[in-house]
Amino acid sequence: MIHVVASIKVKPSSLEDFIGIFKANVPLVLAEDGCLGYEPVMDLPTDMAVQAKEPNVVTVVEKWESVDALKAHLSSPHMLDYRGKTAAMVEDAKVRILSAV
Repeated sequence: MIHVVASIKVKPSSLEDFIGIFKANVPLVLAEDGCLGYEPVMDLPTDMAVQAKEPNVVTVVEKWESVDALKAHLSSPHMLDYRGKTAAMVEDAKVRILSAV
Protein backbone atom coordinates (compact mmCIF):
# COMPACT_ATOMS: atom_id res chain seq x y z
CA MET A 1 0.00 0.00 0.00
CA ILE A 2 1.14 3.53 -0.73
CA HIS A 3 0.02 6.86 0.64
CA VAL A 4 -0.27 10.04 -1.37
CA VAL A 5 -0.48 13.55 0.04
CA ALA A 6 -1.27 16.18 -2.56
CA SER A 7 -1.27 19.86 -1.63
CA ILE A 8 -3.19 22.03 -4.08
CA LYS A 9 -2.98 25.81 -3.71
CA VAL A 10 -6.14 27.29 -5.19
CA LYS A 11 -6.72 30.89 -6.24
CA PRO A 12 -8.76 32.51 -3.45
CA SER A 13 -11.51 33.59 -5.86
CA SER A 14 -11.86 30.01 -7.15
CA LEU A 15 -11.82 28.03 -3.90
CA GLU A 16 -15.57 27.38 -3.63
CA ASP A 17 -15.87 26.30 -7.28
CA PHE A 18 -12.75 24.12 -6.99
CA ILE A 19 -14.10 22.31 -3.92
CA GLY A 20 -17.42 21.66 -5.69
CA ILE A 21 -15.71 20.16 -8.74
CA PHE A 22 -13.36 18.13 -6.55
CA LYS A 23 -16.12 16.70 -4.37
CA ALA A 24 -18.15 15.72 -7.45
CA ASN A 25 -15.15 13.67 -8.61
CA VAL A 26 -14.53 11.85 -5.31
CA PRO A 27 -17.08 9.02 -5.83
CA LEU A 28 -15.55 8.25 -9.23
CA VAL A 29 -12.09 8.00 -7.69
CA LEU A 30 -13.27 5.84 -4.79
CA ALA A 31 -14.77 3.40 -7.33
CA GLU A 32 -11.41 2.92 -9.06
CA ASP A 33 -9.57 -0.39 -8.78
CA GLY A 34 -6.89 -0.08 -6.15
CA CYS A 35 -8.26 3.00 -4.39
CA LEU A 36 -8.33 2.47 -0.62
CA GLY A 37 -9.06 6.06 0.39
CA TYR A 38 -9.38 9.53 -1.13
CA GLU A 39 -10.34 12.57 0.90
CA PRO A 40 -9.90 16.33 0.50
CA VAL A 41 -9.12 18.24 3.71
CA MET A 42 -8.20 21.79 4.67
CA ASP A 43 -6.37 23.32 7.62
CA LEU A 44 -8.45 23.49 10.78
CA PRO A 45 -8.05 26.84 12.53
CA THR A 46 -6.35 26.26 15.89
CA ASP A 47 -4.13 28.19 18.28
CA MET A 48 -1.39 25.54 18.08
CA ALA A 49 1.97 27.13 17.23
CA VAL A 50 3.27 23.97 15.55
CA GLN A 51 0.55 24.04 12.90
CA ALA A 52 1.40 25.29 9.44
CA LYS A 53 -1.50 27.42 8.29
CA GLU A 54 -1.94 27.66 4.55
CA PRO A 55 -5.10 29.40 3.38
CA ASN A 56 -6.58 28.21 0.11
CA VAL A 57 -4.70 24.91 0.18
CA VAL A 58 -6.70 21.74 -0.32
CA THR A 59 -4.76 18.69 0.85
CA VAL A 60 -5.79 15.36 -0.61
CA VAL A 61 -5.05 12.31 1.55
CA GLU A 62 -5.01 9.17 -0.57
CA LYS A 63 -4.32 5.45 -0.14
CA TRP A 64 -3.65 3.14 -3.08
CA GLU A 65 -2.90 -0.55 -3.36
CA SER A 66 0.11 0.13 -5.61
CA VAL A 67 1.98 2.64 -7.75
CA ASP A 68 0.36 1.03 -10.80
CA ALA A 69 -3.11 1.76 -9.37
CA LEU A 70 -2.04 5.38 -8.79
CA LYS A 71 -0.74 5.67 -12.36
CA ALA A 72 -4.04 4.33 -13.71
CA HIS A 73 -5.90 6.86 -11.54
CA LEU A 74 -3.88 9.76 -12.90
CA SER A 75 -4.73 8.87 -16.49
CA SER A 76 -8.39 7.97 -15.92
CA PRO A 77 -10.97 9.90 -17.98
CA HIS A 78 -12.59 11.52 -14.93
CA MET A 79 -9.21 12.78 -13.67
CA LEU A 80 -8.36 14.23 -17.06
CA ASP A 81 -11.76 15.96 -17.04
CA TYR A 82 -11.23 17.22 -13.47
CA ARG A 83 -7.80 18.65 -14.34
CA GLY A 84 -9.24 20.37 -17.40
CA LYS A 85 -11.99 21.99 -15.33
CA THR A 86 -9.70 23.13 -12.52
CA ALA A 87 -6.42 24.01 -14.28
CA ALA A 88 -7.08 27.76 -14.30
CA MET A 89 -8.07 27.66 -10.60
CA VAL A 90 -4.81 26.13 -9.33
CA GLU A 91 -1.78 28.25 -8.43
CA ASP A 92 0.50 25.37 -7.40
CA ALA A 93 0.39 21.67 -6.62
CA LYS A 94 2.80 19.33 -4.86
CA VAL A 95 2.45 15.58 -4.54
CA ARG A 96 4.23 13.24 -2.13
CA ILE A 97 4.09 9.49 -2.75
CA LEU A 98 4.91 7.65 0.45
CA SER A 99 5.31 4.16 1.86
CA ALA A 100 5.30 2.95 5.44
CA VAL A 101 8.65 2.64 7.20
